[in-house]
Amino acid sequence: MNAASSPVGARGWWLFAAMALLWGVPYLFIKEAVDSYSPAAVVAGRTLIGALVLLPVAIHRGVLRPALKAWPWVLAFGAIEMAGPFVLLSHAEQTLPSGLTGLLVSTVPLFAAIIAFAGGERAALGRARVIGLAVGFAGVAVIVAGPGLAVGEGAVVAVGEVLLTAVCYAIAPFIVATKLREVPALGSITLSLAAVGLAYLPIALLSPHGVPTVRSTVSLVLLGVLCTAVAFVAFFALIAEVGPARAPLFTYVNPIVAILLGVAILGEDLSVGLLLGFPLVLFGCWLAATGGVRRAPV
Repeated sequence: MNAASSPVGARGWWLFAAMALLWGVPYLFIKEAVDSYSPAAVVAGRTLIGALVLLPVAIHRGVLRPALKAWPWVLAFGAIEMAGPFVLLSHAEQTLPSGLTGLLVSTVPLFAAIIAFAGGERAALGRARVIGLAVGFAGVAVIVAGPGLAVGEGAVVAVGEVLLTAVCYAIAPFIVATKLREVPALGSITLSLAAVGLAYLPIALLSPHGVPTVRSTVSLVLLGVLCTAVAFVAFFALIAEVGPARAPLFTYVNPIVAILLGVAILGEDLSVGLLLGFPLVLFGCWLAATGGVRRAPV
């Protein structure tokens, strides 16, 4: 019995809970960080901090060499999971509320179902899953076009950036499960973070930004340590434990964490469109990912 078809054990549930928190909090930290850092600086900062945290452990365990042997796929994972999404999210959160950003990222299972169908899995889009896709994207439309959403003129572009991030997040677990399965997770993560950080560093140094504040700097450090280094180790462990099909299902809980933190700490408004669209998105994601049954598709 493989990870995708076996019941989720206690370790799997703990990893789900950890990922729900670790990747529910980043939207708050990103919102704070871009207040005085450019999007490129946020990406460079969080990835280099994450790499520096993990590098001593990776060297001690001797896991960098296997990752270097698989460097094309390690870099592909880094590009799809980190380089693109991190800068897209940072740029989008200059316009969008953090809670809304977290909710839009939760559409990952919708795109995962479409990608699976495009890859030849005909069962990925049965009747229930098609209904789920329709409901989920209808929820997104209600949120974006509904009343009470106080965003600027760049809202449409920012929403597109977040949805593109969700597409990338839907693709990345399959690279891990199919191309990096034999590579130590710690080596892949450390090498990916270092490569992305070094690639963005020159852009970050040349990008204009304000005088860094203590609040933005602390948020950036926490983003790098908790939401990048620790979170990716937990993410790889979750993929190994439950498989790539179930792994992204923690995204159902992420938006709840993001919205609550946005309201409680940043004073973000709960718009009418958000309140109406929120349950539609979550229900649509669940239906698209599971087909209406209580466990994720194999």
